[in-house]
Amino acid sequence: MVIELRDRGELDALDRAGSVVAEVLAAVREHAVPGVCLAELDEIARSVAAGAGARPVDGRVISTSVNDEITGGPADSRVPAKGDSLSVAAMLQLDGWFARAATSLTLGAGSVEDESLIEATRQALADGIAAARPGARLGDVCRAIGLVGRSAGYGIPPIGGRGLGRQARQEPSVPNDGHPGRGIPLRPGLVLSIEPIFTAGGHDHLDPGPEVVRTGDESRAAHTGHTIAITHHGPRVLTRPQS
Repeated sequence: MVIELRDRGELDALDRAGSVVAEVLAAVREHAVPGVCLAELDEIARSVAAGAGARPVDGRVISTSVNDEITGGPADSRVPAKGDSLSVAAMLQLDGWFARAATSLTLGAGSVEDESLIEATRQALADGIAAARPGARLGDVCRAIGLVGRSAGYGIPPIGGRGLGRQARQEPSVPNDGHPGRGIPLRPGLVLSIEPIFTAGGHDHLDPGPEVVRTGDESRAAHTGHTIAITHHGPRVLTRPQS
């Protein structure tokens, strides 16, 4: 396993890429209302990315997942209805650097169950980031995420985050559950995406398809995520809008 560490200048470049990802997701959230076509959200995302000089990855700016979809395919002609849940993942390349993030929301007034599921992924993301400190181990991050999901009775499918940098997919993988004190040590310069994915049905299994992975029991899924860097001062979130 080859683990790459980045210097401050490289982290600044990744931060610029991450800020565009954050702007894309903010624009999508603003326009994600009942009756909007997923392809329209994709057009908005592409416009924001292009305006910032960022490039799609594998032809995509965003991937969309509706209701029981864990990881979605390209945004298509579907029109989600009021009460549907939507997860959007964005990954972009800017000046040769890759960043990735994800967000989940309900269209219109969502159910209490859906809102609780989404809030759990957000809390798991916050806890995972807080655990990503120099001197800790990757298992500490994974367990912080998993503890939120397990405590709430949610399923945790075997999909998670990854290393990022000059490639879209690098080592290490970042599962959404694990054992504290295990895994690679977290050293300054390490860049990861942390991506909690929980399913409401409480099962860890999934139903893989050629483009879309589903829960398999028709329960809903939620997905949030940030790209972060380990620094001497703690975790640095790279996928947030620049002030």
